[in-house]
Amino acid sequence: MEWAIFILMATFFLAFANGANDNFKGVATLFGSGTTDYKKALTWATLTTLAGSLTAFFFATKLVKTFSGKELVPDALIASPDFLLAVALGASATVLMATWTGIPISTTHGLTGALMGAGLVAVVGAQLKFATLGKNFFMPLLLSPCLAIGLTVMVYPIFRWGRQMLGVKSNTCVCMGEKIIPVPGLKCTNGQIIPVAQLRSWDIFVDEKESCEAKAVQRYSGKVMGVDAQQILDFLHFLSAGLVSFARGLNDTPKIVALSVTTGMLGLKWNIGLVALGVALGGIISARKVAETMSHRITTMNHGQGFTANLITSFLVIFASKIGVPVSTTHVSCGSLFGVSLANGKAQWKTIGGILSAWVLTLPVAAMMAALFYFLFHSMGR
Repeated sequence: MEWAIFILMATFFLAFANGANDNFKGVATLFGSGTTDYKKALTWATLTTLAGSLTAFFFATKLVKTFSGKELVPDALIASPDFLLAVALGASATVLMATWTGIPISTTHGLTGALMGAGLVAVVGAQLKFATLGKNFFMPLLLSPCLAIGLTVMVYPIFRWGRQMLGVKSNTCVCMGEKIIPVPGLKCTNGQIIPVAQLRSWDIFVDEKESCEAKAVQRYSGKVMGVDAQQILDFLHFLSAGLVSFARGLNDTPKIVALSVTTGMLGLKWNIGLVALGVALGGIISARKVAETMSHRITTMNHGQGFTANLITSFLVIFASKIGVPVSTTHVSCGSLFGVSLANGKAQWKTIGGILSAWVLTLPVAAMMAALFYFLFHSMGR
């Protein structure tokens, strides 16, 4: 019973780490394109991710089996408390370290590495089924970002052509506003500065209209079937962002639940509820650093590019969830943003290189962490 409680706690910890690193990925383009602000984007991400997590009970239970380690490690090991604890803590520690540095990594990748690392120590590699590892884990993780990049690069020019054919134009405006220049004041004995005066002058900002007010990158003018084109695009952008977040909850929740459901406590419904709560709290409390990276440090984007990236991501992740393929929402969403950066020629290669390096390190770091945890727990149980 004590082990079961610890496993549930470790699973909740992993869910929290997953939410902190992953929750904002679906709405990063909303924030990055200036469609909405951080708080509204995070609220939308939390609600739609929660909906996806709860829906996982009905549609994505196949992933529970995949990430329980079945067919990867011996069946007897799957029910081992020290193995399950090692996997949960190894993966969550890896994801949290990346979150603290603002790097978006894959919880799926972390779980895969943790399963492999703890499994290698537990069975000394002799019974670890590497064929299953390659087929069920490595191939989807490697192919999904490539698909996302390719589809985004192909689809965005088609959407841009369609916009132009409908007569919808992108606008740039010249904005004028008052600029306040503080004048150094007198320093008092208590260290406070009392300003003497402020100079006020007018300045000109060459940018899009909304950027002058809310840092939006681009606005569209024109009507489609009598409706303002920008309003339609904003609606579709929010819808696509919600789909990405929903798909992420649908795809990621069963992977985490797989660790706790083997304890036999709570039952599948309550285990999914526990994970859904952890994911939501993680995003609300600790998503900001990864949000800045995803929204602003990979590439600048306009509304149309953000919508395209989200559409591609949601399609790939929902399709993968339906057929039980454990793709990484991180890899797919970042892949779509990489595709946008190629399409608009505004790639921030230093940031992209750092993200790719982190992806390479995720699996071995998680494997080493889980192996260490398993060794400690197994030694304590002897």
